[in-house]
Amino acid sequence: MTYALITGASKGIGLSMAHNLASRKYNLLLIARSEQELAAAAATLSAQYQVKVAWLAIDLSRPDSSLQVAEWCKAEQYPISILINNAGYAVWGNFEDRSLEDHQQMIRVNAETPVALCHHLLPILRQQPQSYILNVSSTAAYQAVSTLTLYAASKSFMLLFSRGLRQELKDTNVAVCCLCPGPVKTNFIDRAGMQAIKETADKYGMTPDEVAAAAIKGMFRKKAEMIPGFTNVLTAFLTRIVPKGLVENIAANLYKQ
Repeated sequence: MTYALITGASKGIGLSMAHNLASRKYNLLLIARSEQELAAAAATLSAQYQVKVAWLAIDLSRPDSSLQVAEWCKAEQYPISILINNAGYAVWGNFEDRSLEDHQQMIRVNAETPVALCHHLLPILRQQPQSYILNVSSTAAYQAVSTLTLYAASKSFMLLFSRGLRQELKDTNVAVCCLCPGPVKTNFIDRAGMQAIKETADKYGMTPDEVAAAAIKGMFRKKAEMIPGFTNVLTAFLTRIVPKGLVENIAANLYKQ
């Protein structure tokens, strides 16, 4: 069986995707920052599903990270048929109140590194009879969100990039899909410091396993775009028909500091 490479794979949705694919007997390449968490996840997955699991601890906010990942894959000659760009995080707060470095690192993880990984690994993906690229965006991609201005913009970028790349590759063996989840019960909110909405997210958010199951199912069905959860689908639909100013005001009130 070929390999699935997953970034942000040590916890949350990424780890749930790893379990889902391992249960289908895919070998795994896990990418994240924490060496300790990756080692523990790899040991569990390998023992539970009897698949091969390799991992690379690397900070994807580094400009050279995507090249290092690609060189590792090429050096080890991993036959990759699935690339999942799942790593991402939010910087919360008014644009001018956060450092430019904070913003740039987030954009690199959310957008620049996934794009570079797609470019570096497409030649490997093309070598398989059927391959998949799954880019993780967010329902934040469907409207501007103040205090999450660059996060929403980076996720909108990933959605449009994925759809454009999908069109370019539609007559090839590589299917490109984009996942746009709403709130998920992970450490995303804690990392961003968004404690003001934690209670709402915990109440209405989906579990990582639910999101991962919908994502992998949609990926194998070669869907262009997946929005897990009826409420999230409805919300995304409303952003298309409700005036942008009203949608942005609602989002601003939800995420204000």
